Amino acid sequence: MVCVLLIEDDPTVADVVDRYLSHAGFDVDRAADGPSALAAAADRPPDLVVLDLMLPGIGGLEVCRRLREHRQVPVVMLTALGEESDRIAGLETGADDYVTKPFSPRELVLRVQSVLRRTLEPPPAGRGVLRTGRLVVDVAARTATRDGEPLALTVREFDLLAFLLAHPGEAFSRPALLEQVWGWTFGDPSTVTVHIRRLREKVEDDPTAPQVLVTVWGVGYRCEAGRVRAVDLA
Repeated sequence: MVCVLLIEDDPTVADVVDRYLSHAGFDVDRAADGPSALAAAADRPPDLVVLDLMLPGIGGLEVCRRLREHRQVPVVMLTALGEESDRIAGLETGADDYVTKPFSPRELVLRVQSVLRRTLEPPPAGRGVLRTGRLVVDVAARTATRDGEPLALTVREFDLLAFLLAHPGEAFSRPALLEQVWGWTFGDPSTVTVHIRRLREKVEDDPTAPQVLVTVWGVGYRCEAGRVRAVDLA
């Protein structure tokens, strides 16, 4: 059974989220503060974390950083902090998704399922390996390397990179990428902006002058045509 670690200090919210996640078939562990959350994750590594930002002991952003020091566990942030700067801070820390209180528990479950689906389910056969310069993305294995060194990508970062590399030369708007990569028909376009910025820091020689993931002014982003080749496609 898939294990979800729910980190939430409000017992009423925790009870509701726990009930909905359990009803959806997840095995839920709970923690009410930062230190106990890190201890719970060390004792039983979760498949996904639902993380409140406003936590006693150690704040949610720091908990996310420490969790990611050991493994790239998917994180869905759950918080009352709804300002754009707060959302961006969460995404820059590596969150795969972001749900703002007050929220629909059913929507939260759908977001959790969406992130896990991309993480745990085997990808379609025949997707192959994509190469561009010193960057290699194995879509089936969900691995990415640069100069032979593994890249530490979140679930969404990998999905976004793989999608753009699979469509070289095509420009996509931020709403289109939200729909194609995140599966959202609505959402904050800054989510895409933050993920592109994080990806450039990991895959570009000079993130301030990107050569792979370029900006198309007035439209969105594209992977440079002619730089990508597919290998062993079925």
